[in-house]
Amino acid sequence: MSGREQPDPAEIERWFAAVAEGRVSRDAADRWAGRWFLDDELEWDEPSLWALGLLYGIDLRPGPGEPYLHDDEQVREWLAELRRRRAG
Repeated sequence: MSGREQPDPAEIERWFAAVAEGRVSRDAADRWAGRWFLDDELEWDEPSLWALGLLYGIDLRPGPGEPYLHDDEQVREWLAELRRRRAG
């Protein structure tokens, strides 16, 4: 998972899958997605922009020590939805 060139849809999906499978922390995914999502000079297809918007903020909690706003099941559902959207 690179950090230099604009990620393609497959790389975005890999990041989503890594979070869903617990291989990447939510904090790391949020920072990675924010770097791309907030860059106004880049152009995205709809599924990629949708997924980046979800990844950017995936680590949100209502307060210190609280559970995530979006639980693991919701993250898995988002991943499944991303795959449906990419399949077209």
